[in-house]
Amino acid sequence: MNGLWLILGAALLMLVSGIPACCGPRMSLATQRVASVLVVLGSLSGVVGLVLVFSSSAPCALSYAWTLPLGRVSVAVDALSAVFLIPVFIIPALCSVFGLGYWRQTEHPENGRGLGLFFGLMVGSMVMVVVARDWILLLLFWEIMATSAYFLTTLEHENPAYCRAGWIFMVAAHVGAGFLIALIALFRHLTGSFAFCVLDAGSLTSEVSTALFVLAILSFCLKAEAIPLVWLPDAHANAPSHVSAVMSGVLLKMGVYALLRVLTLLPATELWNGEVLLSIGALTGILGIAFALGQSDISRLLAYSSIENIGIITMGIGLALIGRVLHRDDFILLGLGGALLHVWNHSLFKPLLFMNAGTVIRATRTRCMDRLGGLAKSMPRTAGLFLMGSLAICGLPPFNGFIGEWILYLGFFRGVDASGGTVWPAAGLGAVALAVIGALALACFVKIGSTIFLGTPRHPVLVEPRDPSASMRWPMLLLAAGCVVLGVFPQLAFPLIQRAAAQWMEPAGAANASLASFAPFQWISGMAVVFIVLSAGCYLGLRRKIVRQAPSTVGTWGFGYAQPTPRMQYTATSFGEMLVALFGWVLWPRTKRPGIASHFPVKTAFSMNIPDTVLDRLILPAFQYAGRMMMKLRLLQQGRTHIYLLYILATMLFLFCWKDLGIGR
Repeated sequence: MNGLWLILGAALLMLVSGIPACCGPRMSLATQRVASVLVVLGSLSGVVGLVLVFSSSAPCALSYAWTLPLGRVSVAVDALSAVFLIPVFIIPALCSVFGLGYWRQTEHPENGRGLGLFFGLMVGSMVMVVVARDWILLLLFWEIMATSAYFLTTLEHENPAYCRAGWIFMVAAHVGAGFLIALIALFRHLTGSFAFCVLDAGSLTSEVSTALFVLAILSFCLKAEAIPLVWLPDAHANAPSHVSAVMSGVLLKMGVYALLRVLTLLPATELWNGEVLLSIGALTGILGIAFALGQSDISRLLAYSSIENIGIITMGIGLALIGRVLHRDDFILLGLGGALLHVWNHSLFKPLLFMNAGTVIRATRTRCMDRLGGLAKSMPRTAGLFLMGSLAICGLPPFNGFIGEWILYLGFFRGVDASGGTVWPAAGLGAVALAVIGALALACFVKIGSTIFLGTPRHPVLVEPRDPSASMRWPMLLLAAGCVVLGVFPQLAFPLIQRAAAQWMEPAGAANASLASFAPFQWISGMAVVFIVLSAGCYLGLRRKIVRQAPSTVGTWGFGYAQPTPRMQYTATSFGEMLVALFGWVLWPRTKRPGIASHFPVKTAFSMNIPDTVLDRLILPAFQYAGRMMMKLRLLQQGRTHIYLLYILATMLFLFCWKDLGIGR
């Protein structure tokens, strides 16, 4: 019980962490440091609380009445909660330290205090969302979390583009909240309580079960950014990079957690539920990375890449849900285990990449990759850390991204293996989708790494870029170390991951099956260590050889050009043009090609813009059309009292006729 109180204390510390910054001077760096210290203390308290919770065999739950007319203060921690609490406690603390160097309050007096206040509210509310066991309590902190993220997105509210991104985020959040309220109302009707209760399959009709599943998908997949692609790209492009790191690495996972929690409460009786989730995941993953390939804005590219990883996680959940219906414990363990492990993996390498992007943006004052190049020479540490994050997100060994995707591959392959029980041949298509996602991700991060860090600068810069300060560098180093440790020794994560996956398994299967029984992880660790040693030896040998040689005065081969210029290099746009054309049927790129229209043509250039298909091509035009149609209803608003009295009289006459004549019966 003491562990749970420490976790609640951690949530309180994080919730109030921004208050000192609001009470102090606008340009006080000391109050920003106090806020960061409170977030770090909350993180430490939460981690210690988790250790105490799982070192004790006693149930860990609290329930108290409160003054509100609905619900209770009901909280608890189990293995599934712990899987999501660990990133909540670790990633925001590192991002808060990173923000001391990246977003100094002395440089942003107009919004530095707001950032500290809403950052703490967002992080603390995420803790409460994960531990809540009452629907009203969850809804309360769900809204605090969404509202705080809105204010973080619109910190620079004087910019219309930032306000637009915040408006889109808020609309998407409230649409999801509307579906969540409907889901809560249906649960309340079925159980007679706002407490989390497991529903019995015998008490549900197929229509009610379908309604619960659909409402859960609409409520939480919108928050997790599983198709449609609505709010994430603009929000991440406009928020500070360390805030985007938390939103991508942790906030998105709240949708995944809530979906898993609801599915745990629902009986698994319909095979199509898992197939729908698997299809949504495959579509999200492929289209997310396809949209990323067409971006030239580094923040938008990383945002779309987050959508791709949410797709991978959703595919694993779909496989596990199919396993529940078919009573295949191996499907459940490999599907849900791979998904939860990828939750941790993405929580490590995506904040690392966003912090790297923030370092580049701060050093060069631009997010456009077409204007960058050659930064590996002036920012070697940043380039090295970005390379590690890129290898991890592409699923290459010996980094952590490989392990989660490999477990999912094993699950999909076992779907066509009759030796494990009932086969599910469509599982092979999941492996194909995962392979396509991996190949496109590799192309995407080759593009971003080569465009930013290799070659020569494409545009002159006023100040020579430099590697960041220690407060920005150490959080990135710790995240990179986490990617390596979890990739080399994945066994460290298995006990907790397996306990969380066991909640979907039958008691006999949970007691006998284990992740280690399906894959030789000791061989992975051994091969990873050998690979690291060989790579380090080759690097040191090559470096020693280069140091001994005299510096070369010959430039890089320029493809036969006598005087190559930076304009002859590939840009981010040209690098991804072929793959963008391959997905042109869904990306709908807006391309402007240079042309000669006269004997003395004006200066022109090639450009390509990839709008968000769902948002810019479907949702916003629909809203604009509805707005134009609504303007016609203004004819009813005359501003005259006798006209409004006439409306009331007409309404009353209609209602009398409805009742007396039996209209509508």
